[in-house]
Amino acid sequence: MYYRQVVRTLLVGTRAPLFGRVHRVSQRPLCTKNDEVRLAEEASRKYGSPAPTIFSKVIDKSITADIIYEDEKCLAFRDISPQAPVHFLVIPRVPIPRISAAKDDDAELLGHLLVVAKNVAKQESLKEGYRMVINDGKHGAQSVYHLHIHVLGGRQMKWPPG
Repeated sequence: MYYRQVVRTLLVGTRAPLFGRVHRVSQRPLCTKNDEVRLAEEASRKYGSPAPTIFSKVIDKSITADIIYEDEKCLAFRDISPQAPVHFLVIPRVPIPRISAAKDDDAELLGHLLVVAKNVAKQESLKEGYRMVINDGKHGAQSVYHLHIHVLGGRQMKWPPG
């Protein structure tokens, strides 16, 4: 339980996990409002001007979410309508609308999202395995047009999924 509280606080001078270890964070928040505005402007230039989504509001903390991991590039939080005993999302701070809109120079960020998903799955004790899902577009059942990875676990998954 303490570990989750540490992850959720991530404030000035608190302790935060990094790859399973606890370390001191810098004497400033991870992303200020100015950082969020800058990231949104950069994304708008790169991907067009997507409408703000519910995930934008989670990122800027204007709506609450059960955030279980946060760093300067992304955050992870519990799904409000879980489809498995453990169901969380990993989203980039940069509002990429969908995986098919990602650019080749997003490779490092996309890899980071997968590594974070793996590390949070371990933190959530998904030792027997889990499923990662990225929905893309209408036929992919994407409901929020802000790239996100679903991580589901805690029970046997079925195949085929769709």
